[in-house]
Amino acid sequence: MKKNIILIIIIILLVLIGVGVWYWQGKSYSKEILKFEILGPEKATLAQEVEYTVKFKNNGSERLENPELSFEFPDDSILEDNQTKVVTLTSEELGGDIYPGEERSFKFKARLLGKEGDTKEAKATIVFQPKGLNTKNELSTTFITTIEKVPVNLTLDLPSYLGVGKNFSFNINYLSSTPYPLKDLTIKVFYPSDFEFLSSNPKLIDSDTLNVSNLDEGMGGKIEISGILRGSVKDQKVFKTQLGVWSSDGNFIVLREVIKGVELIAPSLYITQEINGNPQYIVNPGDLLHYEILFRNIGEEPLADLVLISRLEGDIFDFYSIQAPEGDFKPGDNSIIWEGTKVSKLQFLNINEQGKVEFWIKAKNKTNMTTLAQKNPQVKNLVTISQAKEEFVNKVNSVVEGEQKAEFSDLYFDNFGFYPLKIGEPTKFTLKWSIKNYYNDLANVRMEAVLPESVVFTGKIFPENNSGLTYDPVSREISWEVGDVPAGSGVLDEGKICAFQLEIRPTQKDDSNKVLLIKEAKITAEDQWTKATLTATVPEVFGDVE
Repeated sequence: MKKNIILIIIIILLVLIGVGVWYWQGKSYSKEILKFEILGPEKATLAQEVEYTVKFKNNGSERLENPELSFEFPDDSILEDNQTKVVTLTSEELGGDIYPGEERSFKFKARLLGKEGDTKEAKATIVFQPKGLNTKNELSTTFITTIEKVPVNLTLDLPSYLGVGKNFSFNINYLSSTPYPLKDLTIKVFYPSDFEFLSSNPKLIDSDTLNVSNLDEGMGGKIEISGILRGSVKDQKVFKTQLGVWSSDGNFIVLREVIKGVELIAPSLYITQEINGNPQYIVNPGDLLHYEILFRNIGEEPLADLVLISRLEGDIFDFYSIQAPEGDFKPGDNSIIWEGTKVSKLQFLNINEQGKVEFWIKAKNKTNMTTLAQKNPQVKNLVTISQAKEEFVNKVNSVVEGEQKAEFSDLYFDNFGFYPLKIGEPTKFTLKWSIKNYYNDLANVRMEAVLPESVVFTGKIFPENNSGLTYDPVSREISWEVGDVPAGSGVLDEGKICAFQLEIRPTQKDDSNKVLLIKEAKITAEDQWTKATLTATVPEVFGDVE
């Protein structure tokens, strides 16, 4: 009995060994007989088109039946339209059975995303059935490409040292040199503890994120962030910014990352600035700006032989108008320099003493707006005294303009009557209103004017669904609730317009043979950048009378 049991065990073991050998031979057979590989570039540039070639060759003497191939692109690849991360080719798409000596290749293209030094792995798998065997064999192979270069520049413009609790601004600059357009980019900012965010230009989402829709070759931009950094002297504070894209599965793919540290120091000088007597002055185009820079010795020792430099930045400045009686203006870098030979407090500043310099400069009435990059303008003054630096930023109000224009042709309505006008005869005409807005987004924009006694509102308006246009027959006031008007409206595009029909029957004319068609119009608006209320007037309109 025992001999039978031992015999059965031996038979089972032999069967298992045989199955194992058969399975191993099948696997070994497939690996030796079918040469299977991926060819591609070992190094690539960000977003460069990479071509992978999957090759296989039957080096055996038997036909390999029903092959299927799957190719998996590296993570975070930009794929061609309608392409998925894993591409599967059926036996028919592969060309059917693979005969002895036959070699085939298939190509796959993608663009790779990632940081410099990132490795991206492509994977291919082939399944086939050798002739005469009932089992399927599977082979896999991989290929790694390293991202060698990321031609996207990202810089963090921060001072190395900063006084504790000082208002300051820093810039994040970005520029693409990638021939392939980068879409749906995101810039993220990571602040140190004790940093108080004040403002940014352009405005960031939740104070730390900016979405950049498209970035073509040669395109870039700048983010300016203002805040206060608190802490203790000699504290090291670290700022970080990342530029990247979001993958389809919600992961943030970092393309560039910059980290920079700032050391907090104890300032020996306290610097403040006022414009026209106000430290938070909002600049209006056309203003004459009186700058006063105050500096106080808050250190523990007297200071001597100081030099104060004021460096101005802003398209709205008229640098030809600068008046600095005690300073020396340098037009090359738009700076004014004061020295102790003309300002006694710069020559010697005792503990807790305060000095002052001043200058005048005119803001231009209006600057040409050619792109939305000029939106939300501001003026800067970087003041440097010895090792102390302070940057002052003041916002600039928008410029809103309007136009009233009489049309006697059938522009929007069927007009009739005489023009030039005739005393006692009726004439229907069109009054067209338009609004231009230059620099900042406006809200709650309103335009209104009063009709003369001889002019009647017919009730016809354009566009017909313009619910914002109303007429009060008691006050004879026509008002247009325009609502929101974006920056550049009427300057970079057609802008906001409306029209309404009026009828006039002149009873008399003035000395210049004219009659008043509509009185002076007034525009009011809320500037969304500066939070100021803006006003503008539009001249009255006259018509000729025979």
